[in-house]
Amino acid sequence: MNAAEYANLDAVEKTHWYYAGKRELVRWWIERVAPPEKESVLLDCGAGTGRFALEMQERCRVLVLDDHEEALALLRKRFRAEQVIALAGDAVPLPEGSLDYVTALDVLEHVPDDAAVARGFHRLLKPGGVAVVTVPASMALWSDWDEALHHFRRYNRTQLRALFPEEQWDLVFVNYTNVVAYPAVWLVRKWRKIVRPKPAEAASGARAEDREPAAWLNALLRKIFVTLGKWRVPFPFGVSLILVARKR
Repeated sequence: MNAAEYANLDAVEKTHWYYAGKRELVRWWIERVAPPEKESVLLDCGAGTGRFALEMQERCRVLVLDDHEEALALLRKRFRAEQVIALAGDAVPLPEGSLDYVTALDVLEHVPDDAAVARGFHRLLKPGGVAVVTVPASMALWSDWDEALHHFRRYNRTQLRALFPEEQWDLVFVNYTNVVAYPAVWLVRKWRKIVRPKPAEAASGARAEDREPAAWLNALLRKIFVTLGKWRVPFPFGVSLILVARKR
């Protein structure tokens, strides 16, 4: 992502229903599958502004990893030096089997070889360790938003599952999320393909999806998003996907 995107994300993600709801949902699944202990170690890959890792610091030891200088500059202000890992190359500089949790919240879509990243998660986790991944779903929603964020792809359920083969992983949960918002997001994305954003708007990172609605609506949307994200009903579509897997 470019610098404008990081600034935009840092400004909205604390309370915006989608970003706050995503973090709440991931925390819920971690607590449900394997409640952390104080000495448990969690690596947040593609940590961005570090907000999710900051929230998890109350529950366990956290490490944050990123390969963008804009993100690393933010992370170094918010974490101790020994907690921040600057990724240089493909291999994460941590020992095999050294982690209890790996999280990658909207990260895999940014890398050319997502399968290699998933294999890296398997190497880093202890047996029984937990990976939690979220990704954008449905190529039907592809738009200038994905291009601005340097996405390589959006996923369907089958594609995401394939990154975590059953001989290596116990797939605890894989499902679409943000289901209710799908029709509105689809309409907005199709409209933006017809009426391309002005250059100034595109450069600023400003998008309708990132504008926080009225407080009552923001709270309602977050509640719906998180509640449906816990259901085991296999939804046929959604704006996002979440996967929870345990290393065999």
